[in-house]
Amino acid sequence: MSTFKANSVCSVLFVVLGAALGFLGNGDTFRRKVSVELNPGLTPPSVLPPGVGLVHVRGLGLNDTLHFVLCNAGAPALLMVHTNSTQSAVQVDWPVFINRSSSGSLRVEPQSSVQYSSALVFTRVWEYDDVNNTADPQQTAESSFYPPYELQNFLWTLNVSANQSDLRVTLCGGEKTESFLNGSLCLQFSAFESEGRDKAWPSLRHNANSSQLHVWLDGVTPRGNDSRFALEFQSVGESGFEGRVDVHSSIDDEYTPSIFKVSQWVSSPVNSSGVVGYNQWKPVAYRKPQPVFEDATPCKHSQLVSVNRIPQSGLVQAYFTDNPHTYGLNISFGIDKDPVFYSDSKYISWTVLVGMGEPPADSFSTLIIIIITVGLGTPLAIIIVGGVFVWIRKRMSHSSVYEPIN
Repeated sequence: MSTFKANSVCSVLFVVLGAALGFLGNGDTFRRKVSVELNPGLTPPSVLPPGVGLVHVRGLGLNDTLHFVLCNAGAPALLMVHTNSTQSAVQVDWPVFINRSSSGSLRVEPQSSVQYSSALVFTRVWEYDDVNNTADPQQTAESSFYPPYELQNFLWTLNVSANQSDLRVTLCGGEKTESFLNGSLCLQFSAFESEGRDKAWPSLRHNANSSQLHVWLDGVTPRGNDSRFALEFQSVGESGFEGRVDVHSSIDDEYTPSIFKVSQWVSSPVNSSGVVGYNQWKPVAYRKPQPVFEDATPCKHSQLVSVNRIPQSGLVQAYFTDNPHTYGLNISFGIDKDPVFYSDSKYISWTVLVGMGEPPADSFSTLIIIIITVGLGTPLAIIIVGGVFVWIRKRMSHSSVYEPIN
């Protein structure tokens, strides 16, 4: 009897755990071979201005290539180009690119292989005096805004760090003003060979078709005691595509504590719901470089608006030639009645994922799935074994009753 019970328990747990392991095995296994080059093809006498650089990251797939180009000529921008060729390459006409005399000085050849392209451009940092403590620039009087910081006028330093497991490009810059005397705005770009997550919050889930931009404002002297900041950026893409912002909810905050939503600025062909490119973020920012739970603060985005002209980015002006479509969006930091202003920490950071195809979706970790499996499997096993035990006892009791011979 005890042997039968043990076998029943083992069988039930085997089925439940097998289903869980089968679920865990359905992860994204696609990989790209990632390589990086700085200022590809640049030779004397062509020389970039001090602090300006163009970084090309190439993600080679089985039958396609994903190109990322990061450049800080003018407003810093990240260009993403997807091709259906493994031989596609970035070509730059450096004299024309440096002089910014005409469009078309940066191309991906063969041009017939290009399937989709878009650029994310960081254009301004807004600062406003939040005297009413609403943390909402949309409801703040225009007179409370200070002159914006135009990122096209910033002076930048560029650093490339690459090894077998990690590729990062960091841009840090500022103005020659008192506000940026001991501070800077930094953008850190990361590219990935496969699926994974950053250990640091917000721990966005990435894959081989995505990249990440981590943005932070550090040590900048605010122009008021109640100053808050907002980041303005624009997306530039080919005509025939339109953008929208979707907000999705989740029941899981395992990777980003207390955050149950994710925002996705997606690009789709006109009259289609299919997604070809995206910018994805969680509505949270952090007030310290190594944050704890208390250092998190909500952030929110403005409505998406169409912009009549392309931003002042040398990269965008060099690549897009045929009347591209531009959308704009602001990300503001803080929450209504928040007692902590920028002057209290002099630090704020925010992270966005940039990629092609459908945005990665959060899923439960292995630990959570095991806990759920054990939590559901154990009661199920007890119910089944208990039922079988009761059934056997009843059969045994009936078979032991004496029946007289007529």
